[in-house]
Amino acid sequence: MRSMFCGVLALALLTSTVRADDKDGWVSLFNGKDLTGWKTHPKSPGKWKVEDGAIVGTGNASHLFTEKGDYRNFRFRMEIMINDKGNSGQYFRTQFGPGFPMGWEAQINATHGDPVKTGSLYPDGRQKDLKEVKEIRILKALHKPNEWFTQEVECIGPKITIYVNGTKTVEWTDPMERFKTGHFAIQQHDPGSVVKVRKVEVKVLPESK
Repeated sequence: MRSMFCGVLALALLTSTVRADDKDGWVSLFNGKDLTGWKTHPKSPGKWKVEDGAIVGTGNASHLFTEKGDYRNFRFRMEIMINDKGNSGQYFRTQFGPGFPMGWEAQINATHGDPVKTGSLYPDGRQKDLKEVKEIRILKALHKPNEWFTQEVECIGPKITIYVNGTKTVEWTDPMERFKTGHFAIQQHDPGSVVKVRKVEVKVLPESK
């Protein structure tokens, strides 16, 4: 009887935990086993795999996109590791396409030659005007290479906020209100880079927030 009671109690606690997570609104986009729910563009396939519970990107420039492509207002966080001299990006509201796609990027870079470091809001190559906006550029490394860190992006309308390990690095409102909706994506920048991601989560926010 005691054993049965303990089993029921354990099930109740597990159910309670699951409901609490669901109520909080965070949804995992990576199952820890394979790339279900993700895709690459056939013209820029790159090399993506799952190893030891993490997504690993190597090889030529490529982007791993979520299948879903209508994210608008959200909190989007990843646990990431980038190698020494490596470069990557946490893309959001981005358009599915080859090469370096249109959209927003939260930079991932500790020691790469690019002076723009993790925690920056990085524009694509056709938004040269934004490169002079100092408020969206972080020039000091906030983490070491080959160590896990968390980067979170919050988008509410044209306002974009970025956090690295819980510290706010960017809070900026785009006066031109570009890229209102799109995919999430992980960037593999170049053959010298190795990016690893072991957690990818999104919390969709209401339109009114």
